[in-house]
Amino acid sequence: MTYRADHFTALIDACVLAGALKRNLLLSLAGAELFRPRWSGEILGEMEVAIAKITNGKADTAKQRSAMERAFPEACVSGYEIYIRSIELPDENDRHVLAAAVRTYAQVLVTDNLRDFPKDKTGPFGIEVKSPDEFIADTITLHMPTAFEAIRKMRERLNHPELTASEIILKVEAHGLPQTASLLTEN
Repeated sequence: MTYRADHFTALIDACVLAGALKRNLLLSLAGAELFRPRWSGEILGEMEVAIAKITNGKADTAKQRSAMERAFPEACVSGYEIYIRSIELPDENDRHVLAAAVRTYAQVLVTDNLRDFPKDKTGPFGIEVKSPDEFIADTITLHMPTAFEAIRKMRERLNHPELTASEIILKVEAHGLPQTASLLTEN
């Protein structure tokens, strides 16, 4: 994929990638080249553990990870480990996430755990922390025609069971994405 220079680079946290609908929305928008997705092997490992927990071990987490790695081969960040020790966060176990964001020069860190990444700790690195809802809604707003086409294609892929546009909007809202649901309803 070739991204334009004006596209955001967004590091996506495992907690966001673990939810199938959020993951599908984000990766559909990334697949439409509306932003550059980034993660680390450690983040993908945490995602696999979270998916297994959510699905009571019924999901093929390795298959899901492999599909993401094939679709976005440039997304995996390495060499971030050298930054971990110099990063201070409320939860020491989240330092690797911010370190990967710093290493890849991400403008945005997308996470459900906003309190774990306070502005005074991320701001000096020039990284803004956003919820998945805020990030998805911002991405849609900035690139409406392309974003809606990407979401339409995503809906067509979700054929087990097949979902109508209205059903997708209800699912989006039920999964904690009210801003995104509102945008989808308006258009």
